Amino acid sequence: MLGDSAGAPVPNVPDEADPAGRDLQLALHTCYGLHYAGFDGVDEDWEWDPELLRLRAELERRFLAALRSDVGNDRDLDIELDALLTVPTVEAGVAAFLQDRGQPWQVREYFAHRSILHHQEADPYAWMIPRLRGRAKAALVAVEFDEFGGGHADRIHQQLYANLLAGAGMDPSYLFYLDAVPAQMLAIVNMMSLFGLHRGLRGAGIGHFAAVEITSSPASRRMVGALERLHADPACIRFYREHVEADAVHEQLMRREVIGDLLRTEPELRTSIAFGISATGLLEDRFAEYVLACWRGNRTSLLIEEAVDAGGKFDRPLANEQ
Repeated sequence: MLGDSAGAPVPNVPDEADPAGRDLQLALHTCYGLHYAGFDGVDEDWEWDPELLRLRAELERRFLAALRSDVGNDRDLDIELDALLTVPTVEAGVAAFLQDRGQPWQVREYFAHRSILHHQEADPYAWMIPRLRGRAKAALVAVEFDEFGGGHADRIHQQLYANLLAGAGMDPSYLFYLDAVPAQMLAIVNMMSLFGLHRGLRGAGIGHFAAVEITSSPASRRMVGALERLHADPACIRFYREHVEADAVHEQLMRREVIGDLLRTEPELRTSIAFGISATGLLEDRFAEYVLACWRGNRTSLLIEEAVDAGGKFDRPLANEQ
């Protein structure tokens, strides 16, 4: 889509483009990619090219409109927060499936899916720091400090995930599995960038971040159980064990300090925060439904089966023995 030099003609978004479809989500992910590590051989001036920003704005408009329509406008923040903290009577979701009966090839597929997120983990939230003040800003920075390794490069969560991939015998390169993941995964990552890049969506961004931190610790605990059952490489277990410990603290910081102070200083953001929580749950549920339907049908959930030799052909022990 992008030429060697910025300023080249940029196409319009087709009228029939599906906001939930992979074409639109991949185009939006590409636009956002210019704000992250960029692309080899692509002119860095594309990042602020007016015509490309016009295209991105239209992609965002359709994506956001679909999210708002699907989530609805009557979300109550207290109800949304309480739901995040409610322990389900029946464990469900991808982590529960993997803990109970996941196979090595399914774990590797999950690693490939989530690599698109974890290669950029915490980066979108950094854009929200200058949009906050006081206690909310301080608490958000405290959470981010942990996400970025507390000043230690080898403990940055992005690096820990790269180590996880290598430990599982997979490619740890940045966004290596992008072509293999479906629209449902791209939509989650695009939502993070969308909320982070727009000041007017800062409430939704905080809601999303809070939802991630509140739900991460229990899910990570289940992943630790799955990986220990499968005798995974220690680097795989370390990533999730780190999130069990860190996110239990982050949950309190996000709910009490960030959201609490933000509601005190900007109470008009209440609805936006609730929207961010709801949108996160909606997109994560869609991703889980897609992946679990594939696995229960004994088929790969990746678009490129050979990406990790999925479908049972890569069913060796979940450790790097190559």
